[in-house]
Amino acid sequence: MSVLRSRPVLRWLVPATAAVAVIGGGAAIGTFAAEAEPSLPPRTAAQLLVDLQTSRLEGLSGTVVQRADLGLPPLVGLVPGNELTTLLTGTHTLRVWYSGPDQQRVALMDTLGEQDIIRNGRDLWTWQSRSNTATHRTLGGDAGAWKPAPEPAASLPATPQQAADLALDAIDPSTEVSVGRSATVAGRDAYELVLQPRDQDSLVHQLRIAIDAKQHVPLRFEVLAKGSDRPAFEVAFTQVDYRRPDADQFRFNPPPGVTVNEEKAERPTGKPGHVEPKGDPQVRAVGDGWTTVLVGRLDGADVGRKPATKPAAPKAAAGPDLDMSKLLGGLPAVSGDWGSGRLLTSKLFSVLLTDDGRVLAGAVTPERLYQAARG
Repeated sequence: MSVLRSRPVLRWLVPATAAVAVIGGGAAIGTFAAEAEPSLPPRTAAQLLVDLQTSRLEGLSGTVVQRADLGLPPLVGLVPGNELTTLLTGTHTLRVWYSGPDQQRVALMDTLGEQDIIRNGRDLWTWQSRSNTATHRTLGGDAGAWKPAPEPAASLPATPQQAADLALDAIDPSTEVSVGRSATVAGRDAYELVLQPRDQDSLVHQLRIAIDAKQHVPLRFEVLAKGSDRPAFEVAFTQVDYRRPDADQFRFNPPPGVTVNEEKAERPTGKPGHVEPKGDPQVRAVGDGWTTVLVGRLDGADVGRKPATKPAAPKAAAGPDLDMSKLLGGLPAVSGDWGSGRLLTSKLFSVLLTDDGRVLAGAVTPERLYQAARG
C-alpha cells in the first residue's frame, strides 16, 4: 500500500552525492533538538494516513538537514581521501524549493561543494560548484510525470517527503502502524506516525514520520535500528515556509566560465532510492517485506582467492580506485552449510560476499542472509 503514490512532491530531490556506499567509518550523531510536545487533538494512524494522501501542497521552501550513522566498520585506509566516507556519515544540509510538479529545486551545501538540481518546466539542470560544470536535459512531452533518477540508483532519501514515500510503500500485514508522540519540528506542530516491522529478522526497529498537523506534509523522518534509541538515519526540516517560491528560484543562471553539457533525458524505471530486482536479470529477491534479501553476483569476482595484483576499478565506477583485496580482507570470514565468504554488518543492513562470487544484502540479520544463501 502506498498512500502517496500519486503525489510527486519533492520525491525526485535526491542529490547524487547522497549515494549509498558500503564502505566508510561511522561517526556518532545526535538527534535533532527536542522541543516540548504540543497539545494536539487525537488522531488515529488511519486518519494520519488519509491526511498524507489528501494533502495538497502548492508551494514550499526550506532547509533540510540529513544525518546518518549506520555503524559501518572502520575499514581505515581502503578509500583514498575521505569523500566517499563523508557521503554516508555525518551531517548534510540542503535547501529545497517547490512550486508545483514542474518547478522544483534542491541545493546541497556541503564540504564537497554546492550541487544543484533545478527543474523548470521541461528544462532540467544540474550544476556542481567544484568543477563548475552543468548538465542540461530537455524533458519529453509528458514531463509532468517525469522524475530524475538518482545516480547511482540506491540513494539516501534527501527530504522527509521522499523518505516517507518509500516507507509507506512498505505498509502491509508485516508492518505494525501506530501513533507516536506529538512533536514540534521546524517550529511546526506535528503528529508522529510509527511503522514497526513484525518480523524479528529485520534490523529496523521503527520508522518515525513527523507530519505537519495543519499542512499534512512530512517534516521529519527517522530510522531506528534494533537495540538503539537514537536514529541511525534521520532527515528533517529545520526551517520551512509554505508560501510559493518566486519564479526566479527555478531559473538557472550559468556562473562565469561554466561548462554546459547537453544530454538526452531518459525515463527512470523505478523510484528514487528503490532497487528494482526485476529490471536486472542478474539480481533476484528472496523473501518479501522488511526482510527481503537481494541476491546478485560480482562480475569476475572470486572472493575466496586473494588476487595477486590490485584489481582494476569497475568500469561503471567514477570514484577513487579501491583495493578490493584489502577491502575484503578487512571483513570477518564466515562459513556454514551455505558455503563461505566475508560479512559486512551495520546497524541497518548486512552484506554477505560468498567465495563463489555471490552478493547477498538486506536490512536483515546475518542469519537471514545465510538462509537465503542456502537456496
